[in-house]
Amino acid sequence: MKLCIYGTGSMGTVLGAFLARAGREVDLVDAYEEHVAALNRDGARVIGKVDFVAPVRAVSPAALGSGYDVVFLMTKQHENRKLASFLADRLAPGGVVCTMQNGLPERALAEVLGADRVAGCALGWGATFRGPGVSELTSEPGALTFHLGSEGVGEERLERIAEQLRDMGSVTIERNFIGARWSKLLINAALSGVSTALGYDFGSAVSTDRRRRVVHAVIKECIEVTRAGGIRVEPVQGTDIVRLFDYRGPVKRFVARSLIPFATRRHRALRASMLQDLEKGRPCEIDAINGAVRAEGLRLGVATPVNDRVVELVKSFEAGERKPGPENLALFDGLA
Repeated sequence: MKLCIYGTGSMGTVLGAFLARAGREVDLVDAYEEHVAALNRDGARVIGKVDFVAPVRAVSPAALGSGYDVVFLMTKQHENRKLASFLADRLAPGGVVCTMQNGLPERALAEVLGADRVAGCALGWGATFRGPGVSELTSEPGALTFHLGSEGVGEERLERIAEQLRDMGSVTIERNFIGARWSKLLINAALSGVSTALGYDFGSAVSTDRRRRVVHAVIKECIEVTRAGGIRVEPVQGTDIVRLFDYRGPVKRFVARSLIPFATRRHRALRASMLQDLEKGRPCEIDAINGAVRAEGLRLGVATPVNDRVVELVKSFEAGERKPGPENLALFDGLA
């Protein structure tokens, strides 16, 4: 298959390196010219939990070819509809855009491309961009998971996509894909959202009971939204996160909260991509993460005050009114 990774930041660089090392025909596409030059000159270097360099072919969006069987979409979601139109003519007959973006991006892409040309994939791992050509894998090798699904792409084509991704990790084709999407969204909203608000990595964001209270409150709100929407949240790496973290009384709430550091131990070194974007002065994807929870809550009549506060804080960071930091924890008092 002819593959393309569109958007080779932290995670796209890692995926591209694994696929290229396995001998896949893959083009890495990015607008950051220094990064493209470094990838072509030195290869894609992955450090952290693994350490290797893979020769790759990188191009700018203007130089993108055509005839791709799969485009793995790994950009931010700021211009998804425009990007879908751009990619439409670059797919091979029967080609698929497989979005690996956060949140719930499939619907908007399918409105442009058609449901039979859009698949989604929730990633169970993280990475940090370290400079042109270099990305750090921050998740343990055992956590390199992909959850793949679609409302319009047939199982045979999904299996062909899964075959490519197995060069890096384990792949599950989800029949309840919206439930798998919400599993990842729940984790992203809780860990990425809260850690961005507090300026921490994931491990630090859950290292005290006061911080865990906020993380747990975000999880609880996500569970309530999915319950109202009739969505069955899929397990994560064999763990039923709803059963683990939902609660009705104080005893279950205390037990569930105390388990959060153990549930996140494989990803404790990860710094949220939203936080990385803010540190570089770039807009981030808060609307696609905690903002998506808030939007669904509004649609379904479910209050999401803690997710709302995360969105408000991150918007204030983008506007230059506040900065990520531990002092923001006090702004969740009374909500969580």
